[in-house]
Amino acid sequence: MESPAETPKPSDFIREIITEDQKTGKYEKRVHTRFPPEPNGYLHLGHAKSICLNFGIAQEFGGKCNLRFDDTNPEKEEQEYVNSIIDSVKWLGFDFGPEAFYASDYFDFMCRAAEYLISAGHAYVDSQTAEEMRQNRGTLTSPGKDSPFRGRSADENLRLFLEMREGRHEDGSMVLRAKIDMASPNINMRDPALYRIKHAQHHRTGSSWCIYPMYTYAHPLEDAVENITHSICTLEFEDQRPFYDWLLERLADGGLLRRPLPGQLEFARLNLSYTVLSKRILIQLVSEGHVKGWDDPRMPTISGIRRRGYTPEALRNFCERIGVAKRDSMVDLALLEYCIREDLNRRASRVMAVLRPLKVVITNYPEGQEEELEAINNPEDLNAGTRKVPFSRELYIEQDDFCEDPPKQFFRLAPGREVRLRYAYFITCDKVLRDEKTGGIAELHCTYDPETRGGDAPDGRKVKATLHWVSARHALKAEVRLFDTLFTVEEPGAGSGDFRTDINPNSLEILSPCYIEPGLADAAAGDRYQFERMGYFCVDPDSAEGALVFNRTVTLKDTWAKIQKRQNKK
Repeated sequence: MESPAETPKPSDFIREIITEDQKTGKYEKRVHTRFPPEPNGYLHLGHAKSICLNFGIAQEFGGKCNLRFDDTNPEKEEQEYVNSIIDSVKWLGFDFGPEAFYASDYFDFMCRAAEYLISAGHAYVDSQTAEEMRQNRGTLTSPGKDSPFRGRSADENLRLFLEMREGRHEDGSMVLRAKIDMASPNINMRDPALYRIKHAQHHRTGSSWCIYPMYTYAHPLEDAVENITHSICTLEFEDQRPFYDWLLERLADGGLLRRPLPGQLEFARLNLSYTVLSKRILIQLVSEGHVKGWDDPRMPTISGIRRRGYTPEALRNFCERIGVAKRDSMVDLALLEYCIREDLNRRASRVMAVLRPLKVVITNYPEGQEEELEAINNPEDLNAGTRKVPFSRELYIEQDDFCEDPPKQFFRLAPGREVRLRYAYFITCDKVLRDEKTGGIAELHCTYDPETRGGDAPDGRKVKATLHWVSARHALKAEVRLFDTLFTVEEPGAGSGDFRTDINPNSLEILSPCYIEPGLADAAAGDRYQFERMGYFCVDPDSAEGALVFNRTVTLKDTWAKIQKRQNKK
C-alpha cells in the first residue's frame, strides 16, 4: 500500500476539521480514530468506505485507529462475525495493532458510570412497558410525557438498578433511562434508554451479565475510554450527537472521564446503485435463501466481493474517488466496476478461454500434429513475459463468433469468410456440420493458411476479426459462473417498498463445460485472469483438482468510461 508521502492527500470537510484541530492543539496534535462495527453480520461495501476513511485519516496524520467491536447485543452477535470482520480489515490492507477492542471490555466501567448518573440525578429506572414508553415519547411535532416513575429517588433507582444487575427482574420489565427533557425538539434527547435487561449468553462474557448497555450509551463511553479524538460516524447518528456530548460532559464533570473529550463528526454513507447496503436486508437475503451465503459473489459484502475477484487496491481507490460528503447521494455501480477493471487490467494475466464452445476442425492441418505458439501474458506489464499455447487440428471457439447467415455488421467467422485466430493462423470456414437430432450446428470444418503463423499474412491481406480459441486436445474443462446485478432497479425496494420484488432472477448463470488453456492447471483459489475478449475472472474456492470453477469478476465493457466521455462532450 502506498504511503501518504507517495500520493497526494485527499481533502474533505473531515480532514479540514482535523487539520484545524492540529493547528489549535485541541488534542495535543493527536489523531485517534476508530472503526466500531457490531459483530452481527459480515461487513459490506459501506463498511469498506468507513474503514478506508478512519484508518486512512489515522495514517495520513500519523495517528492511530482502533478496531472496536460494539458487542452490546448478545442475541445477534457471534464469534464467526468477529473473525470475518478482522479478516476483512486486514484484507483491505489496514493494521489495527496487536489486538482489537470490545465494548464488553468496558462493561464494568459502564455500569459504574450508570450508577454515577443515577446518584447525580441524571438517570432513573423506568418500569413502564415498551408500549407505554412509545406512546409517551411523543412525535416529531409534539412533546413527550414524563414517565410516572421519573420522580423516583436516587436511592430507589440505585436499588432497582442493582436488582436489574443481579437478574432479579424479567426482560422488558424495566430499563434505565437518562433524565434529560421529554419536551426536547430532538426526540433522541427525550430520556433515552441507557440499559435494558436481557438474559442472554454473550459470545465473550458468557452469562456474567444480564443487563446490557444501549449502543447510544456505550459508544460515547468507549470513545472516551480509548482516548479517541475524532469519532467519525454516518449521517444517521447526527441527531444522536447532542446526547453523545451530554453524556460525556456529565461524566467528565463527575470525574469519571478526562478532558478533552472526543468529538463526533458525521459523513454521508455509501449508497450504490442496484445494490442494498442495509445489514438487515443482507441478513434477509441470506436467511431467506435468495443467495448462497454471506460470501456469495453477488453479495456486496467484503467476503462476497473477495470471492468474486475484487482487489483491495481497487476498493481503496474506489473509496478515495467517491470522497467524503455531508449529504447522501447515489454512486453509480459503473464507477466501482471501472475501478476494478483499471486495477485488474494492470495485474491480471491474459489467457484464452471458451465459455460457450463450438468445435472447429482444421481439415488441412495434419492429424496428430501439434505446435506451441507464443502468447503475451499482459500487454500492460512489460515484465509479465510470454507463454506457450498449444495448437492442434481441433479447436474450440465461441458460438457467438460464428454466424451462418451474418448481418451486415457481423465481421467474425461465417461460411466462406476468413478470420484470424489469436497468435495463430488465418482460417476460412468451408463447411457447417449439423446435429442430426436437434438440427443445431455441431462443428465447423475450416482450412488454414500455414503462411500466416503468428497472425499476419505475408501477402499483406487483411481480415476484420480476430478470434480467441483453445486446442480441443489440450484444453481443460471448467465451470464458469457469470454474475449480473442482484437487483433489477437502481434503488431496490424504492417503488414497491419490498426489496424482494426487485431481485434479479437472472443474476447467476452457470456455464459448463467451458474450456481453458492448459497452463491454468495449477491455478489456485483467488487467482485472477483476463479471459481475452470475455472479461476478468477469478478462481473460486469451490474448485477442486481437475475441476476448476471461475467467477466472472467484471466484464470488459466499460460503462463508466462511456458515461465520462458523454459528460465531457456536454
